[in-house]
Amino acid sequence: MTEMKSTREAFGEALVELGRSNKDIVVLSGDLEDSTRAEYFKKEFPERFFNLGIAEQDIVGTAAGLSQVGFVPFACSFSAFITTNAYGVLRVTVCYNNMNVKIAGSHGGITAGPDGATAQALEDLAAMRVLPNMTVICPADALEAKKATYAASKIRGPVYLRLGRIPVPAVTKESDPFVVGKANILKDGSDLAIIACGLMVSESLKAAESLSGEGIEARVINAHTIKPVDKEAVIKAAKETGAVVTAEEHQINGGLGSAVAEILGRYCPAPAEMVAVDDKFGESGDPEFLLKKYHLKAADIVEASKRAVFRKGEKGWTR
Repeated sequence: MTEMKSTREAFGEALVELGRSNKDIVVLSGDLEDSTRAEYFKKEFPERFFNLGIAEQDIVGTAAGLSQVGFVPFACSFSAFITTNAYGVLRVTVCYNNMNVKIAGSHGGITAGPDGATAQALEDLAAMRVLPNMTVICPADALEAKKATYAASKIRGPVYLRLGRIPVPAVTKESDPFVVGKANILKDGSDLAIIACGLMVSESLKAAESLSGEGIEARVINAHTIKPVDKEAVIKAAKETGAVVTAEEHQINGGLGSAVAEILGRYCPAPAEMVAVDDKFGESGDPEFLLKKYHLKAADIVEASKRAVFRKGEKGWTR
C-alpha cells in the first residue's frame, strides 16, 4: 500500500534533523507550531524556538534580523496568513535585501478543508513567485518535502516552502534527485505533457494511467520548483509532445500554469490547458469533497488532456 503522509509532517521531521546538524537553524512560529509541525523542533530545541504570537509581520521581521547575525531562520505559519499579512515585510525587508529567510507555509490549497476560505491559501504561489530573489517550492509528497527543507536551508536567500495539511501518496523515491529549479519526469509519454506540483502530481499520474487506456500517452512532470521554473523541461515537453496541461491546487491565475504559459508564449507556443481553481475562494468542507467540487481530480485532468490533444489535431478527439 502506498504510504500516506503530509508534507507538513515531513517538514517538521526535517527541521529537527537540521537542528541537530546545524546549530544556526532557528524556528519562528505564529502560535501555530502544532499545525505546521514546528512543535517537533520546539520540543527538542526550545532555546532556538520563538513563538511571536499571531503577528506574521513580526515573525518575518524578526526572522530577517536573525538572518543578519548568522542564523538560518524558518518562519512558520499558515500559507494564507504569512504570505498575505506579512507581504510588505517579505517584499521590502526580506526580498529587496535578499535576506537568508525561509518561509514555511502550511495548509496550502483547498485541502486545508474544514478551516475554510480564510485559511485556504489559493493565491500564495502567485504572490511569492512575483517577488524578486524569492525561490518557490511546492513538494509533491512527504519524501520530497524533506529534501526541499534540506535544500532550502542551503540556499543563500529567501525561500518559500508550500506545505499541505492532509496526507498524500508517495509518488517519489529516495533515489530520485531533488535539484531546485529542475523538474523530474515521473512518467514518459509522447502525446502530451502534464506538468503538476504538490498533491496534483499524484492526481496527474492517475490521469495518465486512465489516458493510456484510451490510447493517449501522457508525460507527467513533477514541477516541484515554481520559481525558478524549469524552462528547459517545459520547452522540451512542448516540442516533443505538442500539447501541455498544468495541474495545481491554486488559483488559475498567477501560479504554475501561468509560469508555464509564460514560457510557452515566449519560446515554444503549444496548446495548453490549466487545471486549477477557477478564480474562486474556497469554502469549509471535507478535502476530498472540495477537490471534486473545485475540479482538481484526475478526471478533470483527463478531460483537460483530451482538449489539449484535440487542439493540436491528433488522436481524433472531439469536444
